[in-house]
Amino acid sequence: MGEMKLGSRIRELREQMGLSQAQLASHAHVSQGYLCQLEREEVKNPSAAILLRLASSLYVDPHELLDAAGYTPVRSVSRKGGNNYEAKVDPDLLKFLADLSQEQQRYILLLLESMEQRLDTLPKR
Repeated sequence: MGEMKLGSRIRELREQMGLSQAQLASHAHVSQGYLCQLEREEVKNPSAAILLRLASSLYVDPHELLDAAGYTPVRSVSRKGGNNYEAKVDPDLLKFLADLSQEQQRYILLLLESMEQRLDTLPKR
């Protein structure tokens, strides 16, 4: 596919499915005006929650839209030591975090990091 921009990719997928902007917007629970702005690359930082709903409505892997929007893939996250690892994240946690602003996500990360020592005492799965 190459490096297609987010808006172009959304438009292409929508047109492949034969959907109007109004139909996709309704199905993904976003306004038609917002979808139009997304397709014209007028939205600088679309929320992950909206991208997840659009991906679901377009029947594509959410990572396709998240990557195009500049979100860091969960699969290539680095921890303090710089080691990459394959993340195993609870889907409900991802959905919860996707609805939060980046500032709220950073705050939760700080809380989790402060609790990390206590988590080591829990049984691992």
